[in-house]
Amino acid sequence: MKKLLLVAFAILTSVSMFAQTKITGTITDAVTGETLPGANIKIERKLVGTNTDFDGTFTLIVSDTPPFNLEISMLGYKTEKVAITKNNQVVKISLTENATALDEVVVSASRTPERIMESPVTVERMDVRAIRNTSSPSFYDGLENLKGVDINTNSLTFKSVNTRGFATFANTRFMQLVDGMDNSSPALNFALGNLLGMSELDVKTVELLPGASSALYGANAFNGIMFMTSKSPFDDQGISYVLKSGMTSQKAAGDNMFYDTSIRLAHAFSDKFAAKATVSYLKGTEWYATDYRNTVDGKFAAGDRSSDRNYNGLNVYGDEVSTNIKGVAQTLVGLGILPNGADALVPSENISRTGYNEEDLMSYDAKSMKLGVSLHYRPLGNDRVEVIWNSKYGQGNTIYQGTNRYNIKDFMMQQHKLEVRGKNFFVRGYLTSEDAGNSYDTRFAAININRAWKDDNTWFGQYVGAYVQGTLGGMNSAQAHALARQTAETGRFVPGTPEFKAAFDKVTADPSLTTGAKFQDNTKLYHADANLNLRDYIEWAEFQVGGSYRMYSLNSKGSIFTDYNGAIDYGEYGMYTQMQKKFMEDRLKFTASIRYDKAQNFNGSVSPRLSFAYAGGEDKNHNFRASFQTGFRNPTTQDQYIGLDAGSGILVGSAPDNLDRYVSSPLSVSGSGQAFTGSSTITLSGRRAYDNSFSAASIANGTYQKAQIELVKPEKVTAYEVGYRGLADVSDNKISIDLSMYYNSYQDFISSKNVAVPFYGTAGDNGLSLLALQNGDYKGFAVYTNSAADINSYGASIGLNTKIFDGFNIGLSYTLAKFDFDQSTDPDFEAGFNTPEHKVKLQFGKTEVFKNVGFNVNVRWQDAYYWESTFHDTAIDARTVLDAQVNYSIPKWKSVIKLGGANLIGKEYFSAPGVGAIGSQYFLSWTINN
Repeated sequence: MKKLLLVAFAILTSVSMFAQTKITGTITDAVTGETLPGANIKIERKLVGTNTDFDGTFTLIVSDTPPFNLEISMLGYKTEKVAITKNNQVVKISLTENATALDEVVVSASRTPERIMESPVTVERMDVRAIRNTSSPSFYDGLENLKGVDINTNSLTFKSVNTRGFATFANTRFMQLVDGMDNSSPALNFALGNLLGMSELDVKTVELLPGASSALYGANAFNGIMFMTSKSPFDDQGISYVLKSGMTSQKAAGDNMFYDTSIRLAHAFSDKFAAKATVSYLKGTEWYATDYRNTVDGKFAAGDRSSDRNYNGLNVYGDEVSTNIKGVAQTLVGLGILPNGADALVPSENISRTGYNEEDLMSYDAKSMKLGVSLHYRPLGNDRVEVIWNSKYGQGNTIYQGTNRYNIKDFMMQQHKLEVRGKNFFVRGYLTSEDAGNSYDTRFAAININRAWKDDNTWFGQYVGAYVQGTLGGMNSAQAHALARQTAETGRFVPGTPEFKAAFDKVTADPSLTTGAKFQDNTKLYHADANLNLRDYIEWAEFQVGGSYRMYSLNSKGSIFTDYNGAIDYGEYGMYTQMQKKFMEDRLKFTASIRYDKAQNFNGSVSPRLSFAYAGGEDKNHNFRASFQTGFRNPTTQDQYIGLDAGSGILVGSAPDNLDRYVSSPLSVSGSGQAFTGSSTITLSGRRAYDNSFSAASIANGTYQKAQIELVKPEKVTAYEVGYRGLADVSDNKISIDLSMYYNSYQDFISSKNVAVPFYGTAGDNGLSLLALQNGDYKGFAVYTNSAADINSYGASIGLNTKIFDGFNIGLSYTLAKFDFDQSTDPDFEAGFNTPEHKVKLQFGKTEVFKNVGFNVNVRWQDAYYWESTFHDTAIDARTVLDAQVNYSIPKWKSVIKLGGANLIGKEYFSAPGVGAIGSQYFLSWTINN
């Protein structure tokens, strides 16, 4: 009997251990009755489940024994629960759609989940449904359709997101986080678009927080911050695939095919372990930059190469090398190469070398490859604690425009993160590393290819010698100049020839800018941060505490930074706390935050934030908010440690230990100047630019004032915002309204200023230093400092969304952005607001206008504005852009086919001077199981 009992017990135990519960069901829309593909079904608190197929059905097999609850959720719908009481239970659940997007839950505004309607500050949001329905070629492009968001196109694969003004391609005022990791290049301090971002298949939500957010997120959360959150392999399992192909069309480049494909694999091996991997690959042709207009001092000017002998084309490089041929003639006479008096025949005129067009120097092959691997472990089998290892790799080609135009070729970035997170906390650390690959500066490529076949002294010497001979032979000035250029150009490497290619390959592989053009960098960033929500310990209010530490390790081997003798390490840290309390039957929410940050080279910064949000109306559908926020921005790695001769001037960072470490290459001194220097060449330290220089503005207006420059320090902003989110009933239609107004006041605005350092004399002595300027014995520097000017910006936005004509979605938004600055208070300061004053955006579409057929149309208009940058200043024309797509679902194949196009109007436009004109882009995509 004892043996029989033991056997029976063993059998029952085995059956119990391996018993399985099977649940099947269908999920539908409560209003339309249509089935809902992609809904999440999971056991409550276990986060292991499945998704509905394209026909809205599911089968879930679990080891849990009833009774237990199932949780059914889907973006855009209210979560429902159903009790499971028996095996093989069949459930039919109808989900109710959120009344508007204002019911969606966001996390970014307060680091805690809350309805977007109740957020104390403005939040813009894109979820999986919006990504599926975007009319843009990619979800990242589609961000431009959000209210108040600007995207500046540097190239096909590099687009810069911005909010609330001061847009640049090097956008250090806007932060981009991917699963909590700062996506910025460690050396450049700004995000390179979506190079190391997410595959479209893996994006769960994108939240944009316009305005200052330093109280919670620290330095550089200044103009705004974007959060990209990926899908969990526990919730979204299976294999997803998208194949996208199409054509870009531009007058300069013609019609070119592009290909964009991604695959995502995710699987939960148990309720404790899950993993996912994503691979994305894009290949296409960049927008050609072919603006050959003449420039003088950063502005467009009349003339071309045939009419202006000192021509400097915008997208022509190498022609920046220019000199006054009168001085060359005097030197040649002094050396006995030309006879006495020959210099009298030569006019005092600046002549530039013949340059090369950008298309001769730039690889317009656009490539991007991204790989992501993520391992997730839940030791308790539920969402109480989760350990995540995440690795991301991105490599590709793109174009970056800063002071010069850079061909970013075989550039690689990688990030590795270890994170432990739970219901009320997270702790994470990550490494970001980059390798510039075979990237190079196109301007220096042209300059040094020219010097490879003939150095500057020889070229200008031959030019002057031929001019003198022509003049003595009876030629007029124009004829003598033509002969001079023809003579000096003898031996020029012609693009397309083996000689040109050999010189190009040699120059672009050489990191010394005196002879080469290679962009060399292996900088790293180490970051750790943590957050704890004390809701389980403190009941009367919600408290959070957190902190972060970051260390940069600059390693350009002296080609960008002054890291000649090894990497430059410097760090910064911060800590914060936030209190949130609700009053008046939870209608009034008060939030207070404060953060302290300290960087190695600067004093500490305190960033407070206060906000109030009030929910009015019987259903709390009228929400008013007001906030006071502060933000700060530490000077970037380049602001502090750059040491780069960019050709047109030398860029020197103002960190105290950087000023003397930078020493220029030998600079030529004129014949008359050699009497004061005792040498034909001179070198200048970085300190000379800060302590002994003339301001560029005083040289332009003839007052010749010594520049007064302080070392750069953190920039601060104080931001005030009021807003309203609510619902209005108009003719039985619910219209969601989102209105906001803001005012920003800046202090110690970080800027670069142009100065001239004389080779001899002391700036302001009214003697030798002025003679140095007269003789051309000076060098231009760009120095980093802060403006004392009174700088403010303000703006407003309104967004309206509703459904009309039996379910058609329509949205309209308007954004105003104004800049308030008196140039006379700081003539040398160039703010670079670079933002249109007025923007209007319209969206119209329906996910299912016919059975399995949907469409979406987006129209964007913005007025003209003025663009300022170190590359060039000019007005940007107003533009209207139309994007549209139509899609067809094939449920039995779990597929969606989409046909769409961007800029369908076909009128090309520029995001900024110097970039390629943006033409039209057409695409056809096939997405499976997403």
